[in-house]
Amino acid sequence: MIGDGWDSGVSIRPENTPREPGARRRVAVVTGSRAEFGLLRPVMAAIARHPELELLVIAAGSHLISPALTFRDVKAEFTVADSIPMQVAGRTGRAEDADALGRGISRFTRSFVAHTPDWVVVLGDRIEAFAAAAAASVGGWALAHLHGGDRAEGIADEAMRHAITKLAHLHLPATVQSVERILRMGERPDAVIVIGSPAIDDLAAIAPMDDAAFLELGRPDTVVLFHPIGRSDEMEEAAASQLLAACAGRRVLALAPNHDAGRNGILRALAPWQNQGGGHMVEHLPRPRFVALLKRMAKDRGVLVGNSSAGLIEAAALKLAVVDVGHRQSGRERTANVVHAPSESTPSVEAAILAAVELDLSGLTHPYGQGEAGVRAASALASIDPREPKLLRKRSTY
Repeated sequence: MIGDGWDSGVSIRPENTPREPGARRRVAVVTGSRAEFGLLRPVMAAIARHPELELLVIAAGSHLISPALTFRDVKAEFTVADSIPMQVAGRTGRAEDADALGRGISRFTRSFVAHTPDWVVVLGDRIEAFAAAAAASVGGWALAHLHGGDRAEGIADEAMRHAITKLAHLHLPATVQSVERILRMGERPDAVIVIGSPAIDDLAAIAPMDDAAFLELGRPDTVVLFHPIGRSDEMEEAAASQLLAACAGRRVLALAPNHDAGRNGILRALAPWQNQGGGHMVEHLPRPRFVALLKRMAKDRGVLVGNSSAGLIEAAALKLAVVDVGHRQSGRERTANVVHAPSESTPSVEAAILAAVELDLSGLTHPYGQGEAGVRAASALASIDPREPKLLRKRSTY
């Protein structure tokens, strides 16, 4: 797989002796948020099942922050080898994220030294993934990156995703378009394997939400999943208030936003809306329950409103109508289930909702694979030598 006629002649980790013949490769999978854990679950499960691999789960960052403490979701399904605190509850902002990033790099380095992984695996673009990627690449551990090459230009994470691509030794992108972007960044073709999105892998196994659970959530015809994009709390509050006003008269379930700069502003908008009977709000839905809800919404011709990637990936596979609000997902591939609202203004979102509920999605297709991403990722990690000098010593193709 890796070999283009050159050899650095340098061992990146001379202090680490090769594993015993027949020993399983240790794969440290880093998860730092509820959303990315939902995508990583099938990858972790496939690694755990693979006879040549040993799974090490490292939970970090926002998993460890109250009140959701989604670390518990990770621990309920997998043995957690280590946890890496980064953010501080109640402290959000770009400077706070930079501070958390520095803590994360240091703590991940110590964890990798202690657990001696052969591979480090990260997904996406958040600061937890970037911290682990920086520690692995600088420290000499082979790094595999899932969902590289995607575009989401509306947030600072866009730059971190592409920075992780330049740090990574093995690329496991979701789509052909993402492969093309990675290659244009100078990465070697033999280190890029398209696997599809792991977000698709577990969808078929989850049934639509039943009547009792659906009633408990208020029988929503609209789910709002609106994340901050790095603006001030005041700006995010104003945007969320406009979006919620556009949902007036609908049965709305809102999910709490990510732990990013501006989160507190969105929570401030949600509080009076909920208190005044605008709808229900929950801090967190575990992945199986979230997917079950989306399936029920698709069955009942509901709509997902907000700026989450779930609206462009999982919802496409489930044939659920989506209103993509604002610019957070600008540049990301999208299918015909998505109606774009250019701004969070009430008229813009109202018009998009009216268009979305009229969509015919019976023939909808998507570019994210057939639900085998986890198995494909595990196969790549087992077949490619993570200690090969030609793999570890990065070289641009241009």
